[in-house]
Amino acid sequence: MARHIYRCPLRWADMDAFGHVNNVVFLRYLEEARIDFMFRLQPGDGSPSFSGGSVVARHEIDYVRPLVHRHEPVVVESWVTRINAASLTIAYEVKDTEGAAEIYVRASTVVVPYDLEAGRPRRISAEEKSYLLRFLEEADEGALVA
Repeated sequence: MARHIYRCPLRWADMDAFGHVNNVVFLRYLEEARIDFMFRLQPGDGSPSFSGGSVVARHEIDYVRPLVHRHEPVVVESWVTRINAASLTIAYEVKDTEGAAEIYVRASTVVVPYDLEAGRPRRISAEEKSYLLRFLEEADEGALVA
């Protein structure tokens, strides 16, 4: 299974009064990583995949340890844990470096592809599914549904 790697810079404004990254800011880091991951499929090749829109249906986040300001970016590793007909689940770990054991946050997001023009959810296309399968966590039983 492949993991998508996104390097996210820390901003001074990300810190709270206690000197560490505010819990809400981690959701922004996950959003940046998710957008980077999902839009890797379509640049330059004319593919409409994921460009029609998507919405977040659910977030789960576990704050494992505090992250204080520094100049080096954090790494957000993401992969797919579930693919349904009309949704997918992306898992994340926020850490110091790729493959590092020390983790600041573990999280997951349920994403629903959305047809912005029609104003409703849509099914995952064959092209999108093929792309997502490269990042599907193999150890998860029942990860691929429909």
